[in-house]
Amino acid sequence: MELVKSLIDFILHIDKHLADIISQYHALTYLILFAIIFAETGFVITPFLPGDSLLFAAGALIAAGNTGLSIYMLALILIVAAFTGNTVNYMLGSYLGPKVFKPENKILKLDYYLQTHAFFEKHGALAVIFSRFMPIIRTIAPFVAGVSKMSFLKYSLYNIIGGASWIIVFLFAGYFLGNVPFFKAHFALVGVVIILVSVVPPIFAAVKSRMSKKQAA
Repeated sequence: MELVKSLIDFILHIDKHLADIISQYHALTYLILFAIIFAETGFVITPFLPGDSLLFAAGALIAAGNTGLSIYMLALILIVAAFTGNTVNYMLGSYLGPKVFKPENKILKLDYYLQTHAFFEKHGALAVIFSRFMPIIRTIAPFVAGVSKMSFLKYSLYNIIGGASWIIVFLFAGYFLGNVPFFKAHFALVGVVIILVSVVPPIFAAVKSRMSKKQAA
C-alpha cells in the first residue's frame, strides 16, 4: 500500500521529484530516465511507471535552466530507450505467448490484453505507433505484437516511428509549454489530464469490441 501511495505521489508531483533527481545526480539523470523509459516500455509487468508526464516534466525543467542537461541529448537517449525497450517486450511476447495474462493476475490483467488486442484489431500495424501515446496500452502493445507474431522488420519500422514521435511530442511539449504560468501552477492537474485523455480511447475501443462480440454471439 505504501508503494502505491509513493508511486501516486511521484506521478502527481513528478516535476518536484524529477528536480530533486537532477539536483542530486546531475548527468546521471540521463541514465536514470533511460532506465525508467526502457522499463516502462520494455517489461509487460511495469505499465504503472510514468511516461507522458515524466517526459513533459523533463522538458519543462530543462527549459527552466540550471539543469546542465541538453534537451537534444535527452531526446536521443530516450528515443533509444523507447525503441530498445519495446524490442525486448516484443521478443518476450513472442517467446511467452498470451498464457501470462490471467483473470486472477493483478498485474498482468486479462483486461489489459483484451483492450490491447481490440486496439490492434481496429488499427492493425499502426497500433504500434498509436499505442505509444496511451499509458498501459503502450506497455502491453509490443508484447501483444510479439504474441501475434507480427513480422519483426515491420514491427521495428513502426516501433522507431512511434517511439521517436512519442518522445519528441511530450518532451518538447514540456520544453515549450511547461513554464507557461498556467501549466506551471497546475502541473499535477495537467499530468492527470494527459493520462485521462490517453487512457479513454483504448478503454472505449475495448468496451465497443466486447459489445460487438456479445451481439454477434
